[in-house]
Amino acid sequence: MRTTVGIVGAGPAGLLLARLLHRAGVDCVVLEALSRAELEGRPRGGVFLEQGAVDALRACGAAGRLDVDGVLHEGFELRFGGRAHRFDVAGRTGGRAPTLYPRHELVKDLIALQLADGAPLLFDARVTALEGLDGERPLVRYSRAGEEHVLECSYVAGCDGADGVARRALLVSGAARLHRRGYPYAWLGVSAGAPPTGDELLLAAHDRGFALQGVRFPEGSRLCLQVPAGTGPDDWSDARVREELEVRLAVAGRPLNPGPLSDRCVVPLRGEVVEPMRHGRLLLAGDAAHVVPPTAAKGTGLALADAVTMARAFAHLRRSGSTALLDRYSEHCLRRVWQAQHFAHTMTTLLHAAPGADAYERRLRASRLDRLVGPTAAAAEFAENYAGLPGDAPFV
Repeated sequence: MRTTVGIVGAGPAGLLLARLLHRAGVDCVVLEALSRAELEGRPRGGVFLEQGAVDALRACGAAGRLDVDGVLHEGFELRFGGRAHRFDVAGRTGGRAPTLYPRHELVKDLIALQLADGAPLLFDARVTALEGLDGERPLVRYSRAGEEHVLECSYVAGCDGADGVARRALLVSGAARLHRRGYPYAWLGVSAGAPPTGDELLLAAHDRGFALQGVRFPEGSRLCLQVPAGTGPDDWSDARVREELEVRLAVAGRPLNPGPLSDRCVVPLRGEVVEPMRHGRLLLAGDAAHVVPPTAAKGTGLALADAVTMARAFAHLRRSGSTALLDRYSEHCLRRVWQAQHFAHTMTTLLHAAPGADAYERRLRASRLDRLVGPTAAAAEFAENYAGLPGDAPFV
């Protein structure tokens, strides 16, 4: 099989890229290791879609359900020192605010459009090797239904995540390096059987650790607790989780009442950037190229921005024969990626309790939080980054 762009991975980045390429007249094939049922049946919580991402999804016909079921995230409640403060994102940014929409629903929407248009999307296709990336016709080797196959293409788009074959191939080439920052804590996430106590996201910066109650639609919500790095999903009992949630999210007269708890997982907090994001005929997008701590919820937005930037470059190549935009792909993306890494690091260290922090460090942190909820330049800058700077996503 031959194509122009071989896309490895059918997450949000790979699927949006395929949709945009199809509309631009650039042929592509998407290879996904999971089955369709597995891919669509993995709830991964809500995602923050900045306005540019929403505009891109609308422009390519992928926002039908998003416009009905998405929740405009105009602000959040920040709790610390036993008090609750509403942070008005939209009010501080002239009306700009992210939209919340479940990740697996976005994946379903994009899969349906891809299959309806007839563009090749192969499930249960596990990529085993990428070859000839320095040549003009790279090869993507994959297994499907017990048989080995080869996809010949002009370019490979690696959208298969941080542990995928595309990132490994780029790093093994020696043409890129991995920048990494780990944190000494993780998130223990649980699903709560009761609806959230309010309509907005709840964040708590407590001396015992960070806590979060997510916006999750009527059937329940997602709750997260800061735990030490290396914690296992079953290391904390339900009773202990409930106790910590009550303590960290407590505000007088406003009980949490999370309901039954289920679906535990532990998410390590780390920041990673592969630089550059392109070598030869291989280009990385999404988690294959960068991972941000979930505190700032920038991962999906960055992945979609990569997809749009890459699609624009391939469309330009088809129209003009010029590789100018492809040659600048990594440079263009990395400016946005490092800005998001900086904001995510700032937000993570502000909201999480540093292990072993003394009274002096705790008071400095409390001072920073006070500045964040006041009419300060720090609060205005935080809101701009949280909503997404107007120029940081090249969708328009």
